[in-house]
Amino acid sequence: MLKKKKKEDMESPEILAGGVDENIQDGSEQNAEEQAIPTAEEKLKEELAAANDKYLRLFAEFDNFRRRTAKEREEARKTEGKDTIVALLPVLDDFERAFRSMDSATDIHAVKTGIELIYNKLNNTLVQKGLKPMVAIGEPFDADLHEAITNIPAPSDEWKGKVIDEMEKGYFLGDKVVRFAKVIVGA
Repeated sequence: MLKKKKKEDMESPEILAGGVDENIQDGSEQNAEEQAIPTAEEKLKEELAAANDKYLRLFAEFDNFRRRTAKEREEARKTEGKDTIVALLPVLDDFERAFRSMDSATDIHAVKTGIELIYNKLNNTLVQKGLKPMVAIGEPFDADLHEAITNIPAPSDEWKGKVIDEMEKGYFLGDKVVRFAKVIVGA
């Protein structure tokens, strides 16, 4: 019986080859299916690669943002006083005209009036930009607002510890002190 099977197997090599091919094809299909289904490790590697890519893109975006804002801040610092300077240019022009007219002026009263007009124009421009003069005379001495130059005997008891005279006016810009008032305090 064994001989008979061998003969049949030998006589039909095509059948054997077809059977082997089917088995080989089935095996390769299984391998392809196994390869198509990612393992947990491969999934984690893909997620890690995606997270790293996302991290690198976010880091690059943040770095670009940081550079752009630093550049904008530097440009803003260079031009932050531009509007104030532009507002003061007409006052500068008025002073130049006043100097030219003082050379040929014979009337002192007209020159004085012109200087007062320029002073008022300058003062109004600074007030529009937020500058406020500090009222110091008659107020109690405050080291946060005033700089005491000297103490003098107070003319009366009510002037003790108060500002008697102001040598240099103090100013606020908004709510912040931009220059302390230099004052004389009664002792």
